[in-house]
Amino acid sequence: MKIELYPPLHIHELGKRDNQEDSLWPMSATANDRLFLLCDGMGGHEKGEVASHIVSTSIPEFLDKEDIADGLEDNQLKRSLEYTYRRLDAQVGESVRKMGTTLTLLCFHRRGVTAAHMGDSRIYHIRPGVGILYQSRDHSIAFDLFQSGEITYEEMLNYPKKNIITRAMTPGEENRMRPDIIHITDIKSDDYFYMCSDGMLENMTNKAIVALLSSNATDEKKRKQFITATSKNQDNHTAWFIHIKDVIREDGDELLVNEEPTARCNTINIIPKDATEGDEEVVIVETEGTAKSFLQRIKEMYNYIMRKNL
Repeated sequence: MKIELYPPLHIHELGKRDNQEDSLWPMSATANDRLFLLCDGMGGHEKGEVASHIVSTSIPEFLDKEDIADGLEDNQLKRSLEYTYRRLDAQVGESVRKMGTTLTLLCFHRRGVTAAHMGDSRIYHIRPGVGILYQSRDHSIAFDLFQSGEITYEEMLNYPKKNIITRAMTPGEENRMRPDIIHITDIKSDDYFYMCSDGMLENMTNKAIVALLSSNATDEKKRKQFITATSKNQDNHTAWFIHIKDVIREDGDELLVNEEPTARCNTINIIPKDATEGDEEVVIVETEGTAKSFLQRIKEMYNYIMRKNL
């Protein structure tokens, strides 16, 4: 498939902090960019910003030498992470020993979209008029307790230590943390992919995010509305707005499997359907391209090969 984008837009605000620990890539995007990252650093002044900057620049630096136009392979992503961890390790010292960062990554290519995340920065796939198709699950103590049945969904939303995360990219660790990776092929014109650090969520619910992105306003006006809605946020807050202009289908696309409807890293597949976020219902949607049976995929592959041989 050929995916065309409107010019991507971003927010990169300091909040009430005295240093910016969020980083993004690229700093200024065009409709031709296909790789996007957003990282939220941890560890305080001169620590978090070091980690987030290293990760947000090292992964693109590695992948720039790889051929990913026809598809980002999981192994390519894994090797880019290994390269980035080595760059982080080189910074280990008394002054930066406790640094770390979350990771969110989106790559648009001929096989669809590859999304990867670690921590509590989020990736959303939103279809105006339908709702949320994908929301990355937070790697946090609060979410882990909820998923294990120790606390309810409502208790998770107000959990006192909900900002403590269980996965991050940190240097000097023997056991490297790995991201959740999902492959998305159910993509349509006018869809949005929204990436954000947790600071963007201080005063915004899922309902508000969907409502703003589903309005008839221009993308720039939507960006300004997000800035206004988050103007009183305490934390650094950063976001990417990636608007799909068109998707041109190609031979063989019918064989691509969309993982959104069944992935355990998709929050809408985990939370209870009657759960609430404040006074709103969490958006649960039925999507096209649900998981196909093995027999269906074999049949489609056979038909595709036969057409090619005619």
